[in-house]
Amino acid sequence: MTGMETVVSLALGIALAAAVGLRIFVPLLVVSVAAWFGKVHLAASFAWLGTVPAMAMFGVAAAVEIAAYYVPGLDNMLDAIATPVALGAGTMMVAAPLWDMPPLFKWTAAIIAGGGAAGITHGVTSLLRAKSTVVTGGLGNPVVATTELGGALGLSLLALALPVIALLLVVVMILAILWMLRRLRGRTA
Repeated sequence: MTGMETVVSLALGIALAAAVGLRIFVPLLVVSVAAWFGKVHLAASFAWLGTVPAMAMFGVAAAVEIAAYYVPGLDNMLDAIATPVALGAGTMMVAAPLWDMPPLFKWTAAIIAGGGAAGITHGVTSLLRAKSTVVTGGLGNPVVATTELGGALGLSLLALALPVIALLLVVVMILAILWMLRRLRGRTA
């Protein structure tokens, strides 16, 4: 794997990990379909992602996950349950495209960058959903769910088409979130 291939693979993985933080199974389904059609090259140990059984499993899981986030109360419960799953899936999304890397580099990058990106996006959306529940009595949560779904799908597709641009978008989103949090802290002080 050349230096540029490594950068592109890392960008792809990190952007997909951030998408996992929005919806766990949508990015996994997108990667599964892309691998099936040969549009993404995966490490040998992750070749199972591009199989028909994996596509079927991720398709069903994505449909159930999408539907569940539109059920008031269940959406907040899922946020709590989904946190460790999102961290694991985010880690997997970074490791999967690093097909020719030493294991120490691959798994260190996957855990830090993948788990971190998924954890940040999942944490922010969980807080947003909790605030929406408090402010709107849960009536605004379908808007949050739809936005998250669109973000997960859009970011996943962008990551496959333009991985470096998708990574830059993730970095800008994280910086914007940190800026907003800093402003909110300033208001409460």
